Amino acid sequence: MENLFDKTDAAILAKKILEALIEPIYINGHVLYVSGSIGISLYPQNNGSIQNLLHCADTAMYKAKEKGRNNYQFYSSSLTETAHERVNLEEKLLHSLNNDEFLVYYQPQINSENGELTGIEALVRWNHKHIKIIPPSKFIAFAEETGFIVPLDQWVMRKALTQIVQWYKIGLDPGVLALNLSMKQLYREDFIPVLKTILKETECKPEWVSLEITENQIVMNANNVIDTLTQISELGIKIAIDDFGTGCTSFSDLKRLPVDTLKIDRTFIQDLHHNEDDDSIVRAVIVLSKSFNIDIIAKGVETEEQKSFLIENGCTNMQGYIYAKPMMAHKMEKMLNIKYHNTIDMNEK
Repeated sequence: MENLFDKTDAAILAKKILEALIEPIYINGHVLYVSGSIGISLYPQNNGSIQNLLHCADTAMYKAKEKGRNNYQFYSSSLTETAHERVNLEEKLLHSLNNDEFLVYYQPQINSENGELTGIEALVRWNHKHIKIIPPSKFIAFAEETGFIVPLDQWVMRKALTQIVQWYKIGLDPGVLALNLSMKQLYREDFIPVLKTILKETECKPEWVSLEITENQIVMNANNVIDTLTQISELGIKIAIDDFGTGCTSFSDLKRLPVDTLKIDRTFIQDLHHNEDDDSIVRAVIVLSKSFNIDIIAKGVETEEQKSFLIENGCTNMQGYIYAKPMMAHKMEKMLNIKYHNTIDMNEK
């Protein structure tokens, strides 16, 4: 915009753009909705060069996204530090992936009635050489936003599938490997070919794998990814909805999506027996899973009280600190060996 008398002129235009974008779009009988995030920089306040003005506007746009999207934000000097942190973090992530500084941890999933291990979830950790082990809560959201999640997901998949195949080859039984999957992967046209290639390269059987998508992602994108999820299911790979209960999945979505497992979010498990709302939600999810003939796993189980509540209400598959924290591959292998030798002992008896 040229010849601005006041910065509010830019705000008025930004608001008009947002209002125009939010209007529904009708395509082939479908109603689509689009929103926008707008960053605004001003001349000469935000440094005069074209490159700097664009950089400042880009930084302000990310601030608009953090504020919940569908809004606009002006650039201010206070955002400069945030922008530098973003650039540095992105560079560090790329460097760490290229230098094999990420680790895959494994957390067992247990049938609480008989103590049998039914599966393992693969969880990524960042083994930064200066900061040590960094949990996913510190970098996954940023990886999603920048697109770095795509190569990271594929790295984790190759690493974890290679490991589980190795365990099966030496006679251990890790059950089904659960892998978290970003919606950005499902949107890629090459995802199914890439998935088939990784399965072939690692010699992993599809029935040994379960791919997990969070409920919020499913709710927002069910119509757009149902074909891809169906192709995944047809390969023999299981599909799980993670963090179930935090979104608003409809019965119709559950009916038409090829879902094998629901994972109750840990936030509902923490206060079981102490929060009536959480008790009711967990009971309802268990009943729902049985109605649709879908397996169910409770995440974040830490106490005997939580475990007893879940068993009494029909959820026997669990994952959490009551059994084991996420661990590195060599520790997971020891746990699998104990299970293997106990099985041999029982057979001999």
